[in-house]
This record gives sequence, C-alpha cells and structure tokens, in this order.
Amino acid sequence: MRATRALDGAAALLALLLLGALGLDWWRPEEVFLGLLAVAALRLAFYPLPFPAVAPPRAVAAAVAAYHDSKGPHLRPFPDVIPALRKLASTPLIRGIITSGLSVKQAEKLVRLGVTPYLSASAVFISDQIGISKPNPKLFHRACADSGVAPEECMYVGDHPTQDIDPANEIGMATVLMRRAGRHATQSGRSTPRHSVADCTELLTLLSGQYRVDFPPP
Repeated sequence: MRATRALDGAAALLALLLLGALGLDWWRPEEVFLGLLAVAALRLAFYPLPFPAVAPPRAVAAAVAAYHDSKGPHLRPFPDVIPALRKLASTPLIRGIITSGLSVKQAEKLVRLGVTPYLSASAVFISDQIGISKPNPKLFHRACADSGVAPEECMYVGDHPTQDIDPANEIGMATVLMRRAGRHATQSGRSTPRHSVADCTELLTLLSGQYRVDFPPP
C-alpha cells in the first residue's frame, strides 16, 4: 500500500511538472481535467494494465492536443481590436505588446488571437524570454530600450491597474486604462492612468484627436 501511494505521488508530481513544461496552469479549473488525464497516463507507466493500452506518452499528447483544440474557438479578440490594430498598422507607429507568461503559451495566444500580423516584429516582449515579469518597471524599460524609444514617447494601454498602469506610469509612459467589463474592472492601483477608454474605438479617437495621429482614410 505504501509503495502504491509513493508511486501515485510520483506520477502526480511528474504530471504537474509536465503541465508546467507545457505552459498549463494546474490550479485553473479549466485545466484540472487535463491534469487528471496526465496523472492517469503516467500512472499506467507504473502499473501496466493486463490488456493492450495506449502508451502513456501518446495518451498525454492526445490530452494536450484535445485541450488546445477545445480552447481555440473560445480565444477571440473583442470585435473592435483587429480593426483598430489594422488602422494603427497603416501608420509609422511602433505597435508592441508586453505580456507575462511562458514564451510558448503567450506566443500561441497571440497567434490564435490573430494579432501578430499587426504588431511590429521586434516589439513583442514576453516576460519568460526577458527574465523579468510584470509589474516590475524594468520590463517596461527594457521594451522601450529595445524599441529605440524613450518612455515619454510611448503609450501603454492595459486593463490591469497594478500590473499595467502602475509600472508604466512609474517610468513615464502615457498610460491608458481599458475599462472593459472583466475581472479587473473593480480593482484600483497606486496611480491614476492618464487616459481611460471603454474600447479600441475610443482609443483611436484619443490618438487622432489629442495626439494627432494621422490615420489614412478607409
């Protein structure tokens, strides 16, 4: 019995390490099912069934593939995001993004959201690649330096008061709080954003009006 529990614990630990390597969050409810599948598949390695079964690595791979296929249709940008990015891409402005997380996981999100064609190729900053995470202002400094611009020349748009607005304010960026209804809507930070908008349409109006960004006619 003790040996069985020890092997079950080893299988569970290996499953958690596997989920971490894949960029999955074992504490999120929507990913618990995948974790259970991984534990079950790894347990087969310790306790082979008396009848032919799918090899554990193949079972885990199938579970991971099913997970990613199922989340894809639900990962979509707001309707105003792509039109706004398309307009911004028609200007000389550098269009970048700062995101926290594992490189593969965050890059996959950007691809699935369909925003990568409208971003400047050298202005995608993922914390895992840089080694600095939000809300450390050094991450924002690094993004500005690598883009060849001063913080005072940058505008940062985010929806999280403490993870986005506070560090961007600290280094002197023009900050814009995106007030969409969501999990950060009731949160507040240490500082006040310079601007606040409800959506990307309002953001474009702000850019063309107050910052005199010239958008080509449609």
